[in-house]
Amino acid sequence: MSNNTGIYTVMNAPAAVVAGGVVPLGTIIRRFGCGLDLNGNGISMYPPGYYEADVNLTVLPDAAGPITATLYVDGVAYPGAIATGTAAAAADPVNLNISALIRNVCAGVRTLTVVLDAAATVNNAAVTVVKV
Repeated sequence: MSNNTGIYTVMNAPAAVVAGGVVPLGTIIRRFGCGLDLNGNGISMYPPGYYEADVNLTVLPDAAGPITATLYVDGVAYPGAIATGTAAAAADPVNLNISALIRNVCAGVRTLTVVLDAAATVNNAAVTVVKV
């Protein structure tokens, strides 16, 4: 394994996110290497290779029903990187967890973001990305 870069971000203050909105990822708690960085609400991946991403969210949906979080890479939904939960009532907490292996094939920058399909308050967002 060549784990030479990693990042762990946390947002643990409530933040309102609209339907189709990007989840704020908070601040960097731990980082090693220079291949990953938090830029706004996205995590930038620099060197080519494979990256393991783990996203853990606690959301309070504005309405009862299903809510889905999707991992996006460069503004495009990443295949299979989704999590759906159902709230029995508005403001019932729902935990959403996503794990994915992402390939950066070029020397350019790729950006990871997390998008919700329904309006909610995000109480916690913890994201870990490690080059494997």
